[in-house]
Amino acid sequence: MTQHLIREAWLEDAIRHLEPVFSKAGYAIPPVKVSCGFPASSSPRTTLGQCWPRERSGGGVNEIFISPKIDDPVQLLDTLVHELCHAIDDCFSGHGEDFKGIAQSVGLEGPARMAHATEELMVRLMMISQKLGPYPHQAIVFPPPKPSNAIRNKAKCGQCGYEVTLLKRWASFGAPICPKDNIRMKEQAGETIENTSEHDSNSVAEKGDKRRTDAKAGKDDIRRAIS
Repeated sequence: MTQHLIREAWLEDAIRHLEPVFSKAGYAIPPVKVSCGFPASSSPRTTLGQCWPRERSGGGVNEIFISPKIDDPVQLLDTLVHELCHAIDDCFSGHGEDFKGIAQSVGLEGPARMAHATEELMVRLMMISQKLGPYPHQAIVFPPPKPSNAIRNKAKCGQCGYEVTLLKRWASFGAPICPKDNIRMKEQAGETIENTSEHDSNSVAEKGDKRRTDAKAGKDDIRRAIS
């Protein structure tokens, strides 16, 4: 068992221990930098990991960040495998077919956006975690999200039931005309909307995103981080 004092040292050693998992599947892990940090383009409450494409790194390598929410070594390794699959693909396909092929080959299962270790790979990750020793980090715990107390006014057609939400900035103009029955809709009492979640998450879902323009049209290819 190795004793690590720095989180990044543990993570770098973890990648070395994961190399045989990928090489057995026919993949080589590209040069990467891995750190403990919050995602830049998605909810820190729900995103467990994020990988940035090489074009976004000044060093020309894939940059991987593992959420400070995680301190369990096996869960961390599971997340790291997911992000390394993105690094091999250089985030190009997002959670598309190329990513799915890599993920399944190395032992991930489930929907691509929440792909996680199979039982067989989980056993392997447990063995690796024992070799790595404790992860030198204690998880950051988020406070529960507060209710937003936002009140949304609505308008409803008395004939067909067509309903719309009235923006506060336009509510003073009154209810709109129903597009179906061509009569003025009636305003409804506002309802309080509680903010129970900052992000509609799918576990390790794609909480970063990728925007690509058509290269054939001669436009720039703009890609962002993938988790």
